[in-house]
Order: sequence, then C-alpha cells, then structure tokens
Amino acid sequence: TEVPIFFKGVMKMNGLTLVCLSIVIFICAYMFYGRWLVKTWGIEPDAKTPAYRFRDDKDFAPASRFTVFAHQFSSITGAGPVTGPIIAAMFGWVPAFLWILVGGVFFGAVQDFTALYASVKNDGKGMGALIEQYVGRTGCKMFLMFGWLFSLLVIAAFSDIMASTFNGFSKTGEMMGPNASAASISMIYIAVAVVFGIVTRRFNITGAKELILGIICMIAMVSLGIAYPMYASRTTWLYVTYAYCFAASIMPMWLLIQPRDYLSVFLLLGMILAGVLGIIVGNPSINMPAFTSFEVAGKPMFPILFVTIACGAVSGFHSLVSSGTSSKTISNEKDMLPVGYGSMLIESTLGVVSLVIACSVAVNGQLPKATPFAIFGSAIGGYFTMFGIPKYYSTCIVTMCVSALAMTTIDAVTRIGRMMLQEILAPEEGKEQGAAAKFLSNTYVATIVTLIPSYLLCLGGYMNIWPLFGAANQLLSALVLVALAVFLKVTGRKSWMLYIPMTFMFLVTMSALCLSIYGIYKKAMAGVFFPMVEGLQLVVALCLMFLAINVVRSCTKELFTGKVEVADK
Repeated sequence: TEVPIFFKGVMKMNGLTLVCLSIVIFICAYMFYGRWLVKTWGIEPDAKTPAYRFRDDKDFAPASRFTVFAHQFSSITGAGPVTGPIIAAMFGWVPAFLWILVGGVFFGAVQDFTALYASVKNDGKGMGALIEQYVGRTGCKMFLMFGWLFSLLVIAAFSDIMASTFNGFSKTGEMMGPNASAASISMIYIAVAVVFGIVTRRFNITGAKELILGIICMIAMVSLGIAYPMYASRTTWLYVTYAYCFAASIMPMWLLIQPRDYLSVFLLLGMILAGVLGIIVGNPSINMPAFTSFEVAGKPMFPILFVTIACGAVSGFHSLVSSGTSSKTISNEKDMLPVGYGSMLIESTLGVVSLVIACSVAVNGQLPKATPFAIFGSAIGGYFTMFGIPKYYSTCIVTMCVSALAMTTIDAVTRIGRMMLQEILAPEEGKEQGAAAKFLSNTYVATIVTLIPSYLLCLGGYMNIWPLFGAANQLLSALVLVALAVFLKVTGRKSWMLYIPMTFMFLVTMSALCLSIYGIYKKAMAGVFFPMVEGLQLVVALCLMFLAINVVRSCTKELFTGKVEVADK
C-alpha cells in the first residue's frame, strides 16, 4: 500500500512532546469528561456501598480509596500496555498514538468506570449477574461462558509470560541473574503480602502509616531478592505460578490479593515515573515513520491495530476486575471515578511511554530485533542508570516490574474465572442445585476446573495464544459495552456515549477472530496442525464467536425494545 507523501518525510519527532501532550489530554479528560459522566449518571456519597452491606471479609471487604485503586490498577495493568504499542508501531507511531488517546479516553476509561458504577449500584454484582437482571438469563449464561473461556486464555498467556520471565537459565544452560532475582522478589512479595495484610488489618494501620510501611517493605523485598536470587527452570516456575493462582483464588481478598496489589503498585508507578523522567532527561527522538502502510507482513491495520493495542486503549478484561472484585471493596461512591476512570488513564500513559521508548531506540525506522519486553526493559533499565542505579540492579528491578505486570493480572482473573464458573452452575431461583453442579461449584473444585484447561492452552506457548487472546479480549469489551448501555437505558440514564465504542469494537473483534480462524485453517492446509494447540484454539475461537453473537443479539433486542424504569439504583 502506497504511503501518503505527507508521512514519508516524517521520521523524527520529539518523544517528550508526545508524552507531555498525552498527559495533558488525560488530565483534561479526567477533569471534564470523567466528572461529566459522574454528574450525568449521579452518585450518592452518603449511601452504604455493597462492601459494607454485604461485608463477609472475603470478597466483600471495604478498603481505602488508594487500596482499591492499587488493586484496580495493578490488576488491569498487565503486559498489554507494553507489548501492544510496541508491536503496533509496525504501522507507524501516529496510528498507535492516536488509538491510545482516543481509545483510552472514550472507550477504555468509560468502560471501566461504567462497569464499576453499574456493579456498585447493583449490590456489587458481576457482569453476568447484571446481564441477567437487565437482559435475561439466557444472555447471562452466554456471557458467563464467554467470560470463563476468556479467563482461560488470560491465565494461559500471562502464566507463560511470568514463567518465562522467571526462568533462571538460558538455552545454553547459563545462569541469568536478573530473571532469578525477579523470581526471588516475587516469591518474597507473596509471603510479605500475607503478613502485610494481617498486620495492617490487626492493628488497623491505614493512610500515611500504611503507605510508609508499604514503601519500606518494597525496598526491603527488592534488596533481599537481588541479594538472594532463586534459580529454577521455566517448567518449575509454571507449576509455581499455577499454585499461586490457586491460592489467590481461594484466599480472602484482604489476605493476599489486596495487600500484594498495594505493594506492587509502588513498583508499577515507579516504573512509569522512571520512564517519564527518563524521557524528560534524555529527550529522545522518535526514530520511526509516522505511518508505514495499511498492511504490514500480511496484517491489515484494520482490525489488527485495534486488537494489538488493547490494555493501553480498551480491554474487556478490565470490566471483569471493575465489576468482579473492585466493586466489592469500594467504600464510597465518590471513589469510583479515580478507581475506574483514573486508573485506566494512567495505564494509557504507560502505553504512550512504551511507544515512545520503543520508537526512540529504533534505527533507520526499524525496531531492534527483540521481544517487546526486551526492548522496553533494556530502555527502562538505561533510564534507571541515569539516576545512579547500577545496571545489574536496574535490570533486576525492570525484570521484576515486567513480571509484576503479568502476576497482578493472573491472580485476579483466576478468582474471577472461578466465580464465573460458579455463577454458570448456580441454580435458577426456586430450583435446587444438582449434585454434580454443587460439587463443581465448590470454591476449590471450581478453581481447579478453571486452571486445568488454561494449563493445556499454555502448552502452546505465549505467542500462539496472544492473537486469540487479543481478539477475545476486545470482543469481551464490545459485549460489556452493549450490556452496560442496556443498564443505563433501563435505569433511565443517558447511554448514547457507549453506542459508537460498542459498535466499533464488535466489528473490529469479529473481523480479528475471522482472521485468527483463517490463520489456523492455513496451518492445517500446510500440515502444521496440532490438536492440543491449534485444535484447542480453533474450538475456543468458534465458541467465542457463537457466544458473542448470541449475547449481542439478546442485549441489542433489550436495548431497542426494553422498557425504561426509574433510575433508583
């Protein structure tokens, strides 16, 4: 495809300008558009939130604004904001940059906030229960099946990323210190998080005291992990990862996930801050074309660009966190805007930083031949050294931050997947639950049933799962947006701001899934087809498409024919 003449000469661009511009846009979006949504839909600052009304200190447990923000931000900020923008740079930095801005402000942040808002207004219910209430039981079951299948892809993809990052040995058997130190820090994090959760709860440590204690713990854990690295193979770490997922799914929120996310947020925010400060000090140039082509290596910009950049712009997974866990810990409805809308904009900032950093190390318009993680980690590590941190230590810290992106996602999604499976098996009102359904609904059993198929998908490797994961993730976003539009309309609230995002995302993702299926078909024709890899992916892709079409059909029917009720929720 011929590149427009206007873009051919645009090779140099100041990275600091892009970062500052995006930060200004995101701040304005929060101050004006986010607050306008709150004013339009209405909140009740004095109302008792579900965290208090249904408090069980397991799933429902009130927490401070920053604690809930830390959980939301840590959970949604997976590997996507780093990998997506860097991969999408193949189309040029302009398309990627614009999609992060537009997607983050009008798609992702709106979806995350609305999902949190709808859940808090409806007793902390998850998306499946919300669909059942406002659309119907059939649509609910279809959505829950879709969400559960999607959770398998997330666990598989991010577990492989985490295990590979922790792998302490190279292909030639050499010991890799930074990976081993990152693994050691992560294991210490898990143990300290449990103790931190017990101590802060037992002695009611909150506010500034909790913040200072958290920072001290973080510095101590990083130092200890670097001093005592843990060397183990990828396979070993894969088993450890799944054991951690099991524990995170069954343990109370306040005991493991919340304190670990609270401690992890300092690392993640520190990584973003280091990237921004590094760009300010280094003032790098963007050494990539503004635009390359509408098709690169056989991949069309539509829909690939909008599927590749997910977490930095819009991600369906975020809505599961908003409605599945965060809504059950919100202490005041005023906290919903910073937790839902604000955390997404910070993640979008990370997406812009990742794009700028990657494009600044490009040579002659070409990115280094390495994985997105390696490109990002190497550049951020260089920024740390600018502040006097030795290169080895900076590499260990960055490796830990990258692994934390995956780790803070898989614990939450395992818990959410387990709860979705339990909702699928729940009996209809007035009916008794069968013996088999009752057995599978057990928290321990439901967790195992969720982890086993995800492990089988994981055997295919991260790169084989990611394209299908990306399409399913964005399709989930489309389903959530149309369901939320129904909620807003039925409760007498304006919903038109969701119409364009939900329509666009549905068209994008169905196109992407068709491309994925066609890719699997070509592998089969070429004789490269393995039932446990491509075969399982094909089954999952077809099931996702079938379920998505039925969910959208049920929701749109209700959206255009449903009756409007008084907005009393």
